[in-house]
Amino acid sequence: MNKRASRQVKIGNKVIGGGAPVLVQSMLNAPAEDYEKNLEQTLALEKAGCEIVRMAVPNLEAVKVLAKLKENTNIPLVADIHFDYKLALESLEAGVDKIRINPGNIGDFSNVEKVASACASKNVPIRIGVNSGSVEKDLLKKYGGATPEAMAESAFRHIELLEKCDFYNTVVSIKSSDVTKMVKAYKLVAEKCDYPLHLGVTEAGTERGSLIKSSIGIGSLLLDGIGDTIRVSITDTPIKEVYAGFDILKALELRVETPRIVSCPTCGRTQIDLLSYANEIEDFLYTINKDIKVAVMGCVVNGPGEAKEADIGIAGGVGEGLLIKKGEIVKKVKEEELLETLREELLNWEK
Repeated sequence: MNKRASRQVKIGNKVIGGGAPVLVQSMLNAPAEDYEKNLEQTLALEKAGCEIVRMAVPNLEAVKVLAKLKENTNIPLVADIHFDYKLALESLEAGVDKIRINPGNIGDFSNVEKVASACASKNVPIRIGVNSGSVEKDLLKKYGGATPEAMAESAFRHIELLEKCDFYNTVVSIKSSDVTKMVKAYKLVAEKCDYPLHLGVTEAGTERGSLIKSSIGIGSLLLDGIGDTIRVSITDTPIKEVYAGFDILKALELRVETPRIVSCPTCGRTQIDLLSYANEIEDFLYTINKDIKVAVMGCVVNGPGEAKEADIGIAGGVGEGLLIKKGEIVKKVKEEELLETLREELLNWEK
């Protein structure tokens, strides 16, 4: 796929755009004023592989939490600000790595100038975050609702305000809970600017629905080369958002430095508890950081052939199974030793 050319933006110790890998981000959902819970969640997200974390900042108490998080974590932190430009300025003093704010929603243009100037002095980018619920009333009237065209025009209004301040260190998102609207809106914006784009389907729902919506929306845009960071919004623990984000990138082979798993859907020939095996191996793969494709197959009839594209895998049998590498049978293993054998092989795996 040909990746859309976008300008490069630095967020803390990470870089997006300009050909850099697509990064996975999430958002804290602990009470904004509770430092201990937010620290616990941030550290858990770091451990899960999250690369950028956003935090809602509704008041000065949340700013204090943000400052302490910066002191005790390494992951880039984004302050999510609505309406109050002073909270953006305070967050910058707290050491935040990016500001998420819509310039058109913070009052007079002088407020926009203050935020843009402060961000520029600290080389902190601003993410403009348009969604279908934030489109201006006049645009809703002009287009007959929160259409892709309305969302795109809203985004360019905010962009123009920052550009009037000679500020170009910008990231843009245009989210909707409607997948088709979201995809079209991103494409409209991608055609007319080179700012990095943060992809997401907003209010995507619980895990099952979100995985479907996000895989279609985010995945289709990435296939077209559009997108520099992603968030899979799930009404659940943010850890699941991180895993889902990497799963999308792995499916598109955009982040091949992390493990990928393939497993068969099972049939009447399956002689092992394949579902448990596949789930256990999938969970285990989240704990290692290797460029490896792993197959977990249900039977010895088709297992070796179907696993040819995997680096390593197992295929179940009656009371025993096969260890397979690159489609070739390496050895037979007792069924009760099959999972442990695969784990050991994965830990010691080198290309």
